[in-house]
Amino acid sequence: MAADLKNRTAQIVVALALVLGSWYYSAFIRPPPPTPCGTEGGPPVTSTRVRLRDGRFLAYVETGVPRDRAEFKIVFAHGFASSRLFNIGASAELMEELSVYIVSYDRAGYGESDPNPKRSLKSEASDIEELADALNLGLRFYVIGYSIGGHAIWSSIKYIPGRLAGAVFLAPVINYRWPGFPKNLSSEAYNKQSLGDQWTLRVAYYAPWLLHWWMKQSWLPSSTVIKGTTFLPNKADARMREYAIASGMFAERLKLATQQGIQESLYRDMVVMFGRWEFDPMDLLQPSFPVHMWQGDEDGMVPVTLQRHICSRLPWIDYHELSETGHYYFAVPGLGDVILKTLLVQSFS
Repeated sequence: MAADLKNRTAQIVVALALVLGSWYYSAFIRPPPPTPCGTEGGPPVTSTRVRLRDGRFLAYVETGVPRDRAEFKIVFAHGFASSRLFNIGASAELMEELSVYIVSYDRAGYGESDPNPKRSLKSEASDIEELADALNLGLRFYVIGYSIGGHAIWSSIKYIPGRLAGAVFLAPVINYRWPGFPKNLSSEAYNKQSLGDQWTLRVAYYAPWLLHWWMKQSWLPSSTVIKGTTFLPNKADARMREYAIASGMFAERLKLATQQGIQESLYRDMVVMFGRWEFDPMDLLQPSFPVHMWQGDEDGMVPVTLQRHICSRLPWIDYHELSETGHYYFAVPGLGDVILKTLLVQSFS
């Protein structure tokens, strides 16, 4: 009798704990639903978009020569808190001379591209492939990714190598938990980050369901990247960020990037980039196309020591390290033109 009462009491306690836990999650932890463009209460649709097989829309912007007469066609994946409005910044004269077409798109959940609650490394590559097919870019095209947009390039090399004519990484963000890093090297780089960034990456990896709640708590250490307070050792980077904040450009870009919900843009980006990868980039085999990487030696966002290790493990990456340069590659005059010439002319000369 006493044992039965004890069991029933335990069952009631467990049931109450589950009910209270479910209530607390729904009330305080679960992110609010997204507000997709074109829906009731959502932002208006102002861009050109294509519809994907799963019904989602991707927004995009085209630059360069018209795609029907372009010799080289490039898909550009933007960085963190950015949008389709940014690409490599090559001159119109060079793009005309080389006959280059670039399509820059809002990655899922950013800008005016619909959120993807099932976003993954593989879906990033799939979105690129479907966008290219919708725009009739042909059997093969080039891909370029900046900063955290680099994970879309790694996944394209992994999942759609047969569609690529070439690939470029621009200061690509790394995952400190990739198995190919020596433990001492990745730990040293990880521990150089601010406490807030270390904790944010831990939450993104171990408890992604908690990330939205965590980032709302002002008393908890959180991402300096989102707050715009990351230490930038490169003076040009620091000046550029200071101007972007003072002029309101930083806030404007962030508003556009997150207008459908910060969970579906920034936070899901962090979970995919810093979560558990289904492959290690350092295990990838050499593809049949040229791959280039540009990295600044004074990058305050991406440790150059880890980038060097990646390229030592993957000698088929043509690594270009920029002296006295930070994370904001577009601060380097003429670099966009150098990237295009290197990828499209020198790679095949």
